[in-house]
Amino acid sequence: MKLNKKLIALAGAAALAAGMVAGPAAAQSVEEIQQRGTVNVGLLVDFPPFGILDQSGNPDGYDADVARLLAEDLGVELNLVPVTGPNRIPYLLSNQVDILVASLGITPERDEQVDFSQPYAGIEIFVFGDANLEVTGPEGLSGQNIAVARASTQDTAITEIAPSDANIQRFDDDASAVQALLSGQTPLMGASNVVIAQINTMAPDRFDTKFSLRQQSQGIAVRPGSDELLGYINEFLGRVKADGQLNALHEEWVGGPLPEFVAETE
Repeated sequence: MKLNKKLIALAGAAALAAGMVAGPAAAQSVEEIQQRGTVNVGLLVDFPPFGILDQSGNPDGYDADVARLLAEDLGVELNLVPVTGPNRIPYLLSNQVDILVASLGITPERDEQVDFSQPYAGIEIFVFGDANLEVTGPEGLSGQNIAVARASTQDTAITEIAPSDANIQRFDDDASAVQALLSGQTPLMGASNVVIAQINTMAPDRFDTKFSLRQQSQGIAVRPGSDELLGYINEFLGRVKADGQLNALHEEWVGGPLPEFVAETE
């Protein structure tokens, strides 16, 4: 285990920084969860289609269904706990949830704080646009108008590779960038696989993916030192990938298959 993880686990630093009263982050075991009969899972509810509130105000979405599968596999009741982007990790480290299924991208910085499972979801960012326009790489962006959501991953990625004469048009959010593409204001945009699936539903066959910009895998997170629980989750994910259950959920919620970099069982 990395030293930084030990320090965070002992001090509960992230939880304290968020203003929470918390003891040390305790490693979690499968036996403890099963004896209690309930697993507390933190998830976002403002990140569709991964995490949403249904018409009754209950957590739902792809992440919620993955958590339901996991709870069923453990043989326990599921308690879904809404979290936010900033407090996801503090909730885990302060023992308020056992597990995060919260669209948490696997990054080196986060890997210093929590232990990640193999990927269960992922976002891939593409250059996407008019099907009649041939663009196979960064050089094809020369002279083109490209819509992006301001300060997004796709904004950063395209800015890094675009030729100097490319016109990157920055909008306040993905919805505005999508509207620019649909209206013909721009022939290209930077978009995630999730947004692309939504566009293809609205405008079949008008657009296609040009080339990939970046991949980010999302993992289920547990507290540092929860090696047995992490092993159980990885074995569970391997099974639901192999039998198609995870892909079926992804198709249902996201509108497309698991990305290849997620679907490969590790």
